[in-house]
Amino acid sequence: MSTDEIDEAIDWQGAPVDCGQCPHGELLAEGRCKPLRACVFDRYARRIDRFFDWNPKLARLYLAHPYFEVRAWAAKAAEIFLLPALLDDPEETVRWSAARRLPDRYLLKLRNDPHREVRIRVAHRLDPVDLLPMIEDRDYYVRQVVARRISPDLLVLMIDDDEIEVRRVVAQRIAPQALKRMTTDPDATVRFEAAQRLDAALLPDLIGDPDWRVRYEVAQRAALTDIRLLLSDEDPIVRETAEARLGETPDPSGRKVLERNHSHIEERI
Repeated sequence: MSTDEIDEAIDWQGAPVDCGQCPHGELLAEGRCKPLRACVFDRYARRIDRFFDWNPKLARLYLAHPYFEVRAWAAKAAEIFLLPALLDDPEETVRWSAARRLPDRYLLKLRNDPHREVRIRVAHRLDPVDLLPMIEDRDYYVRQVVARRISPDLLVLMIDDDEIEVRRVVAQRIAPQALKRMTTDPDATVRFEAAQRLDAALLPDLIGDPDWRVRYEVAQRAALTDIRLLLSDEDPIVRETAEARLGETPDPSGRKVLERNHSHIEERI
């Protein structure tokens, strides 16, 4: 007999489970519950879950149980029309257990849920068009998920986000016509993300960027007539890339230098 690695049956208040006091005594005789395996009064979540798997029709009776694990697993099995009331449950586990089974329109209510994990899950599941109110969420990771999913045209609303990792996602996805604004970001990693997507014709404006990765992008993709200043760049990879493209190396094609620098760039980044 599996014991789920816990060889005791304790209820949610810390008392031993007593099958003799259980209101579902008939289930034990029918094999529809089992000590240490499937029990609604055991505090171990897997046993509660298994009880409702074996007895889904009883789930409706436990949606208001004082132990949150019981309510959460009951929500997994109960009739769906009973679940909207659980969106106001004090426990986030219960709220999400109900929400994951309800139509997406019910998730709109949880966009302002007090618990970040619920809002993260909501942001992953909602249609992108419904994420706009979440672009100012107080948790940076929620905003990061939103930045990955909303329309690129709406990302202009997140250009000035306080969190660097959010702005990096914005730079990776924002519509091309707004990308130039990200090249003046105070953080070098954000500017580099923007530089990698920027139209080559606009790269010369970044030739004086203080970060070598941004200047490398200029040396690698800008027109030859615009990269001569980089021949004296302080960074050897930037300088050698410009030299290779302008043919000012022993290898006229510059191919070997460019290939070598391309492998070095990933190591340094």
